[in-house]
Amino acid sequence: MSETPLRYALVILDGLGDRPNPATGDLSPVQAARTPELDRALRNGQMGLVDVIGPGTAPESDAGVLSLLGYDPMRDSPGRGVLEAEGIGVHVARGEVAFRLNFATTDGAGTIVDQRVGRSLTTHESEALAESLTKGDLLGDLGIEATVRATVGHRGVLILRPRSGGSLSPRVTNADPFYERVGGMGRARASVDRRIPEVRPENDDPAAIRTAAATNAFLARSATVLAGHPINGRRALAGKPVANGILLRNAGTAPSPPPKPWRERWGIPGAAITEMPVERGIARLLGLEDEYVGPMGPDRDAGYRERAEHTIQALARHPFVYVHLKGPDEPGHDGDAIRKREVVEAIDRSFFGPFLADVDLARTRIAVTADHATPAILRSHSDDPVPLLLLGAGVIADATPVRETFGETAAGRGSLGRLRGSDVIPLLLGRPVRSLA
Repeated sequence: MSETPLRYALVILDGLGDRPNPATGDLSPVQAARTPELDRALRNGQMGLVDVIGPGTAPESDAGVLSLLGYDPMRDSPGRGVLEAEGIGVHVARGEVAFRLNFATTDGAGTIVDQRVGRSLTTHESEALAESLTKGDLLGDLGIEATVRATVGHRGVLILRPRSGGSLSPRVTNADPFYERVGGMGRARASVDRRIPEVRPENDDPAAIRTAAATNAFLARSATVLAGHPINGRRALAGKPVANGILLRNAGTAPSPPPKPWRERWGIPGAAITEMPVERGIARLLGLEDEYVGPMGPDRDAGYRERAEHTIQALARHPFVYVHLKGPDEPGHDGDAIRKREVVEAIDRSFFGPFLADVDLARTRIAVTADHATPAILRSHSDDPVPLLLLGAGVIADATPVRETFGETAAGRGSLGRLRGSDVIPLLLGRPVRSLA
């Protein structure tokens, strides 16, 4: 009788990496968290640090995930806008352009007051705003159809489709001062002028020049629609921040050629359990089985238990499963170290508790890491290396002190050393990797 083949799980904790913070006793929120399940796991596994893209680059989530899955986001990413669109089932064709969109609050003169409308804009409200912007046909006189689709909360997608005048080009800069576009990849800016920048063509291609001009026209015209929208009137009366501005970033179009499918690249089929459209879009782009669970509900622990059960079931059907848990990123962006610590504790308790109790570690290898760091003290992504924990079949445990806890310090002392994001899948699958240290 042949042995049961190994199973592999990659668990990505969005924005997990952090720095010491006075609110959490001068420890990082991760190290300050009570994580008995992960602490037990690290004593049976190996730890290291991962430069998800490389020193000096603070990646967006899509770039981080692609790198951790063994792809080159500079070359293989079609752009954040395309991935977001694919995540909600909207195809972007060659000659069309998609941007990731944020509804934002501005001072009315182009300076951003809150890039996420205080995180209080509901998906229903975003859908109403998106519908009005689309019905307004704001670029019809320029021969372009402008479609806005809301996704989750303040997030959305702008898709530009030419009706006449030839193709459009994604080779344009962002109308978002917090992120810059580098190839197909987005990265956070280290310093920010909070004014919404004008979109510029990246080259002298007429299609890029036309796209930049049309995008600037859309932004100017959309301001009028948003200012007079009943949603914003009601929010203003209720004392809530209004969604009177739009941020656009990381334009993209259909990839040509598309990246090599996951199964062809790594030789095994796989599935993806995701919460947000961009990660779902990545799963679809790479041909991973799409097991979308959607955003977290109000009961955090119930949500993580549900995701643990989905992961257990998926591993019974697929040799590889990628799991993306959004939780730690948002409190990092909000500068809330206490809440980030609480989220990490909930993940340990309600995801890793049931997951590690059920999984057969003699036949399963697990990697736990992050797509980027979001230090609460910075309120933004950073280029800090993130923790990596490897455990399960064939993993020889580090000689870890009993008092060591899961976090950045333990990772820095671990036997795995310092790795690149693109080394994580080879390490998980038991293939050769190269260390940076």
